[in-house]
Amino acid sequence: MITGMPRIAIAVHDYPAIVSLFREKLGMPVIDLSKMSTKDYGAALGMCVPEGGSNIELMSPVDPDTPLSQSLQGFLDRRGEGFFALMLEAPVPDDEAAELAERGLNVMPLMPGAFGRDVHPSSTHGVLIRVYPVKSFDTPYKGALDDSGAPKLSGIARVIIAVQDLDHAVSVYGSQFNMPMDTSAVDKAADKERGVRSAICQPPTGGAIELVQVEDPSKPFAKSIAQFLEDGREGMYALVLQSPDVEGTAKALASKGLNVSPSADSPDVLEVPREDVFGALIRIEAA
Repeated sequence: MITGMPRIAIAVHDYPAIVSLFREKLGMPVIDLSKMSTKDYGAALGMCVPEGGSNIELMSPVDPDTPLSQSLQGFLDRRGEGFFALMLEAPVPDDEAAELAERGLNVMPLMPGAFGRDVHPSSTHGVLIRVYPVKSFDTPYKGALDDSGAPKLSGIARVIIAVQDLDHAVSVYGSQFNMPMDTSAVDKAADKERGVRSAICQPPTGGAIELVQVEDPSKPFAKSIAQFLEDGREGMYALVLQSPDVEGTAKALASKGLNVSPSADSPDVLEVPREDVFGALIRIEAA
């Protein structure tokens, strides 16, 4: 049984730079695990642990002889920097992996040195999904944050996954992963305004997973999804964070040198473009 979505990982070449971005510009708490992770896994890892939603894991290859580093480097060579993997949790990942395989998902062999199981993007609409044990990371942040003028950002409230076939994606995330799925949003006016069909998958803990399919590419949001989907590139499109003060957050981010602007589809939603966040689009909405 899947118990939650604890985090989503971003893969980059320059680990210190992305840690600096999240700490200094986005004003978010980051636990630096690189000394331990480089020794144990051959990759630099950090965990961004804001309140609410899911965490953001920061990853960079270091030792080319280790499986994790090879996986990260292969991703960077193929896709460039950006969203690397979506993590789920289950009490016993190996048992969960066996059930997922029986339901038709492409579960990969256990990676040497790993304590989780991977589901190949070919069966999950372009998303590498890693199934870890429950509470795979629960270290609290012990540092101090500078609250003066810092953006007030939550963890991941929602990840948007762009798909070509919404009905099939609903079957994958709802039936094959056996997670709660709300399809009522498909007929809501808001989705008609955005020009997409959508459905919300809500893991028991952590943020939600929004699946979107282009319906009317003349709408700004749908147009941006269509551009992302060019050449059949399904996958994670954006992370949605929340703020209690969107206007204040916009000013704070701009003062840090980030190119933040209202999204094309709504003046009430901010976007920090991919080029400012190592290939990862961030959207910010009101809490």
